Amino acid sequence: MGSKVLVAGVGMIPFAKPGASAPYDEMGAAAGRLALEDAGIAYADVQQAYAGYVYGDSTAGQRAIYPLGLTGIPVVNVNNNCSTGSTALFLARQAIESGAADCVLALGFEQMKPGALGAVFDDRPSPFEMFDKVTEDLIDAKEIPLALRYFGGAGLAHMQKYGTKLETFAKVRAKASRHAVNNPLAIFRKEVTTEEVMASPAVWQGVMTRLMACPPTCGAAAAILVSENFAKKKGLRSDVRISAQSMTTDFPSTFESRDMMKVVGYDMAKAAAQQVYDKAGVGPDEIGVVELHDCFAQNELITYEALGLCPEGAAAEFVDKGDNTYGGRVVTNPSGGLLSKGHPLGATGLAQCYELTRQLRGTAGGTQVEGVSRALQHNLGLGGACVVTMYEKN
Repeated sequence: MGSKVLVAGVGMIPFAKPGASAPYDEMGAAAGRLALEDAGIAYADVQQAYAGYVYGDSTAGQRAIYPLGLTGIPVVNVNNNCSTGSTALFLARQAIESGAADCVLALGFEQMKPGALGAVFDDRPSPFEMFDKVTEDLIDAKEIPLALRYFGGAGLAHMQKYGTKLETFAKVRAKASRHAVNNPLAIFRKEVTTEEVMASPAVWQGVMTRLMACPPTCGAAAAILVSENFAKKKGLRSDVRISAQSMTTDFPSTFESRDMMKVVGYDMAKAAAQQVYDKAGVGPDEIGVVELHDCFAQNELITYEALGLCPEGAAAEFVDKGDNTYGGRVVTNPSGGLLSKGHPLGATGLAQCYELTRQLRGTAGGTQVEGVSRALQHNLGLGGACVVTMYEKN
């Protein structure tokens, strides 16, 4: 067993709509400074850095980190689609746990354009060719943009398999808005009702309305991970640790099951969660708060089942009973999630880390969940990768 991995500092800037943010380098540096200040250390103490982003040229990580200092340390640029931020966190955790480093910065940032996500390099095979082929075989809706087709298709599969109603996804989105009201870092802080979500324009008739989808946004977040010895030596806080973490990629079932839920990562999430529960020695019933990847309300709902927060097929009942919010069994996305913050791809995983670290410290302010000692993070990227992380009070 390697060193305990402590979360010594976290930082996050308010996310912004595309065109309204600072440039990526300024956002990244700002989040990094906040994490360093929160940890109470200087950049000179950092021994390695992992910088995550999707839309940017190579070594953009150095461009964002160099304003913090020019100390010659390894800076690794990380790109793993929507799970990029938590992949940077995964690599930073490995470095600490293995003993390769005692103090590591994980940084995520994204400067995005408005509109649906699209490919940048169109002169070569797409990483999504296998996914697109399965989706086109299963979903006859070529007029729907691909990201919506993926996750809307997964929601449709749940509706067909378990009788889930469109209104249930609307309830998930309304819940997100109620949580976001209390989060000053969320962009969309206006509370919306289930009825308003249902009445918003349909992006796929009978399957998804506009308010069920998260928009692209720009932003940055960061974390400082340290070893237990380093924390003692420097007199740093040691109240939150990463007790277990797993990253999975696709299994044959993604392409062979003919199930859109599995195309968008259900089995990746289920396997990663189980590995984390096994390593931490706890079950999903012992978790009080979760930040999960709600790029669409549909993905939040199917992820309840993948993470074991409720039995398979029981997510609608879980939502109807209010078990996904304050006063229920487990508070999901107290920050308001991606549905309320938007989704700057490289920053999302570290924004989740920021929220959950503050939850366990008891400093989350208006979003605080009372009495939590464990928190779970789920960050998913098509293509694919899924990172699940367990945080505990140390």
